[in-house]
Amino acid sequence: MREEHPVVVAARRTPIATRGRGLARTGLDGLAAPVLRAVADDAAAVLGTGAPFADVVLGNCMGPGGNPARVAALAAGLGHAVPGLTVDRQCGSGLAAVIAAAESIRAGDHRPRLAGGAESASTAPVRSIDGVPYDRAPFVPAGFPDPGMPEAAEDLARADGIPRSRLDAYAMLSHERAAAAHARGAFSAEIVPVAGLDDDGLRPGSGRLVARHVPLFPGGVVTAGNSCRISDGAAAVALVPSDWERAGGAGRPAGLALRAHAVTGSDPSLPGAGAAPAVLEALARSGVGTEALAAVELVEAFAAQTLAVLDRIGVAEDDERVCPDGGALAWGHPWGASGAVAVVRLFSRLVRGGAPAGTLGLAAASVGGGLGVAAVFEVVR
Repeated sequence: MREEHPVVVAARRTPIATRGRGLARTGLDGLAAPVLRAVADDAAAVLGTGAPFADVVLGNCMGPGGNPARVAALAAGLGHAVPGLTVDRQCGSGLAAVIAAAESIRAGDHRPRLAGGAESASTAPVRSIDGVPYDRAPFVPAGFPDPGMPEAAEDLARADGIPRSRLDAYAMLSHERAAAAHARGAFSAEIVPVAGLDDDGLRPGSGRLVARHVPLFPGGVVTAGNSCRISDGAAAVALVPSDWERAGGAGRPAGLALRAHAVTGSDPSLPGAGAAPAVLEALARSGVGTEALAAVELVEAFAAQTLAVLDRIGVAEDDERVCPDGGALAWGHPWGASGAVAVVRLFSRLVRGGAPAGTLGLAAASVGGGLGVAAVFEVVR
């Protein structure tokens, strides 16, 4: 029996806006619903059918609860019969949601699905225990190291001996690439307008400001300039079986087939390196090495973690395959959405970009608590 590789046939995202700015008044469903609607319409146009979706799977970290995926599905006008599943793998949630939807198809339910992630950091509720507010829940039980993400990035840079010069150079590269990509319209086909906005972090010349930032910790190398901004945004994709005819559709769909994926655990004291073992495991399951990849999209929460992951998987930091249109260091990081944004970017680069069948791409994220999520996709036409 032939192995099933579910195919991403449509992919979109909202603009990404810094917390408290342009999307600050847009709630979680207000971000997710327009993207889900756009992707559903794109998929119908590509597949030539309005077949109902079996489910909506969305990643989210800090939202209001109440199963935001179901709320967003209803808000998107998908109908009462479409349920919803909300996934929390923190910064890997959006990618984990895409994987979960694909696995449902691979398991034998060949109806199409929508998957992705959404985060409204601006409207996230304040949480408290015994009346004491807290920023986030613990990622590990008592007795385990559970550093804040900036502290973890600093610890990782120190452990790996990464100097500030490398961090700043990579952050500047991300900003420069993103500004250039924005100027040439590289994001126009993937963005669903919300509140009339565009990505608000992509300003020409902003990369030159990176070196002006002071360290976040005494004697340290991590700064606001080589770290991402907390942001609002959403992203989603549509997935169908690779043998769409078997599911009652017309012909073989073009898009990104999910060839292999991996979710791994790692040292919770250095969570920024978590993507590396997941990448290596996903590549091993694909039977290829990094040299076979034409495109790599990492969630750039911190320059320190991005460089640490690239060092561990043996890819140079200036490799043009890696985030050539910039990444979260430039756009910002809407936690639960960023992993799905990485898939949308792969779709734009490879499918919209006309890459030939068989071209491989990788999406990956490091996750708080010491986790990694990675997926290898293959262009099919």
